Amino acid sequence: MKAVFLTGHGGNEVVSVGERPDPQRGPGEVLVRIKAATLNRVDLYMRDSGAGITHTLPHIMGVDGAGIVEEVDDDERLVTPGMPVLLYPGVTCGRCEFCQRGEPVLCSAMKLLGEHRDGTLAEFVSVPAANVFPIPEGLDFAEASALGVNHLTAWRMLFTKARLRPWETVLVFGVGGGVSLAATQLAKSIGARVIVTSRDAAKLRRALELGADEAIDSSTDDVARRALELTGGRGVDVVFENVGAAVWGSALKSLVRGGRIVTCGATSGDQPGADLRRVFIRQLQIFGSTLGDPSELRELLNWCAGGRIRPVIDSHFTMDRIHDALDRLEAGAQFGKLAIEVAEA
Repeated sequence: MKAVFLTGHGGNEVVSVGERPDPQRGPGEVLVRIKAATLNRVDLYMRDSGAGITHTLPHIMGVDGAGIVEEVDDDERLVTPGMPVLLYPGVTCGRCEFCQRGEPVLCSAMKLLGEHRDGTLAEFVSVPAANVFPIPEGLDFAEASALGVNHLTAWRMLFTKARLRPWETVLVFGVGGGVSLAATQLAKSIGARVIVTSRDAAKLRRALELGADEAIDSSTDDVARRALELTGGRGVDVVFENVGAAVWGSALKSLVRGGRIVTCGATSGDQPGADLRRVFIRQLQIFGSTLGDPSELRELLNWCAGGRIRPVIDSHFTMDRIHDALDRLEAGAQFGKLAIEVAEA
């Protein structure tokens, strides 16, 4: 089968497009013919080093994906050949204390597609039947694939961790990236007030067109001061953050007393000043989060089925143009997701 795979670590020179062996479907697994996938920051991390993530080379890239069910066990009843599906990217053990208490996203032995095991930038992927979900009506394969990582991550961050309510205000850093844009869409879909930041004026304009209430240009404005101005000096209820050290101080200063900050990334560094006095005096709450449980994905898909959410796709690439797609992701030029068309939809 044709696939995008790593032959080493470094730059785009280690990213190849060519033939890899077809996956062998095991008992209880579903063979999916992938139609589309989208890129995530972790794809760059795996290309650059993959440090700390157990994997072997050559390694097929891609964390999320969507396609058509090709093969299933004869006794499988919920998944049938020909069904359009998207993938939950985490393969869990089902036996550890976290799986058994109903929190599989915390599984101590989770293996992620595109990280610990071969991923979705391939014509075929084989995963446990529990990892496939029907695509909500009205979404194409690229849009559906985006739900499995970015929108799922944002859903857990906003609604499970930060417990955002419709009457509250959320400050979303770095709109334009996939997870921040997903957070903007989800927060607006429940009626919350959304303030977004970016260093790119064009991205801010587009975010406002998509429903964001206010925009802060972080290249010229002091984000915390502006957030306080926009909330009458009160501060925001929730900060949604995936940038890290570069914005951490502003994020904490933007919060109302008792406010919540939820983070899922550290692209600008993972060792910010803690500002502990502000944390305990103002009784701020800090939540770490990543991905989400399969049950949360099902909630998200039910929400999308009502027509409330449609992921934003920045641009489409063929597998043969994977280097161009990675370059655009690395430059941060995208607004929304970069889709890789694995096969004709």
